[in-house]
Amino acid sequence: MKTTLERAKEKIHERTVSNLQDLLERTYDAEAGYKKAMELAKDPNYEEFFMKRAANRAVFATELDQEIRNLNETPIESGSTKAALHRGWMDTRAWLSTSTDEAILEECIRGEKASLDTYNEILVDESFNPELRNVLMNQMLQIRRSLDTVKDLKATEEVVNSF
Repeated sequence: MKTTLERAKEKIHERTVSNLQDLLERTYDAEAGYKKAMELAKDPNYEEFFMKRAANRAVFATELDQEIRNLNETPIESGSTKAALHRGWMDTRAWLSTSTDEAILEECIRGEKASLDTYNEILVDESFNPELRNVLMNQMLQIRRSLDTVKDLKATEEVVNSF
């Protein structure tokens, strides 16, 4: 029979792993989303930006994968079905839209905001060790910077399209 302390530690472990698996799944989704955006972008500068964002998310995935393994658990290996459907919607929207790059940037903004929301929700959990918390905070900061950049790109695209 487990003690109360053992059960509490087990629950913390399970919650930590669950949170990291959720972040990993969303990171795979974001990486795939940026790769899709790269394929659909007309502007070569956007293609390069999206490629760098996809590579950045691959680094995040590696970090999260390692953190899960450090907890003696097996990381998930792919993103969600819902995100795959969303990328299909990006294809359709890009095909129908007269301002493809603007529509893609809007979808990237939506995705980055969703990522930030997830990190904010998960980081409320006080049970992360300091090293793991630092990894997650660093990733969240990079997402916030990416969101700001995408918003700037979209604003520029809107100005260009208004002429």
